[in-house]
Amino acid sequence: VAAVREGRRIFDNIRKFVRYAMTGNSGELWTIFLAPLLLLPIPLLPIHILWVNLVTDGLPGLALAAEPSERGIMQRPPRPPTESLFAHGMWQHILGIGLLIGALCLGVQAWAIAHGHPNWQTMVFTVLTLSQMAHVLAIRSESEPLWRLGLGSNRPLLAAVLLTFALQMAIIYWPVLHPIFKTQSLSLVELLLCLGLSSVVWMVVE
Repeated sequence: VAAVREGRRIFDNIRKFVRYAMTGNSGELWTIFLAPLLLLPIPLLPIHILWVNLVTDGLPGLALAAEPSERGIMQRPPRPPTESLFAHGMWQHILGIGLLIGALCLGVQAWAIAHGHPNWQTMVFTVLTLSQMAHVLAIRSESEPLWRLGLGSNRPLLAAVLLTFALQMAIIYWPVLHPIFKTQSLSLVELLLCLGLSSVVWMVVE
């Protein structure tokens, strides 16, 4: 019984990791692919993509392995051995939420360029990163909302999200890192706009 419980927990967490990683990659893909079609400049530089893939995807993704068993995990019927890992709407989630992230990134890009914000690329980069943080918090359970789970029920994930957020803020506001990551400081209004757009992902998934 303990082995079955642990096996189900591990399988759930594998699905959560795949959902998180592939949705984030889908968001990057839509952002880069659609920008030229909408006559927008290239939204992200290679260093931005590398940062997202190594840090934003890596730290919270690993922390998903510590997610505890969901309630009622032993009341489920057995999973069919031939059932795909992407069953139960997972591939639709990957494409749909990825497209939403892409739309938010391109929306802030178009708005910033139209209003003469020279740091528009930093805004796109920030929306992409924070959207993935919002997403990972929302997919911790397929049946329960975050406020019922509680932020403290997976402390490694909470620590990973806070660390990633702190590192992102350092890239934006520490002048020493600006030449490396090709970023510029954001005003309070610009940062709040990025936070607000990123929270849309969390609300939609929840």
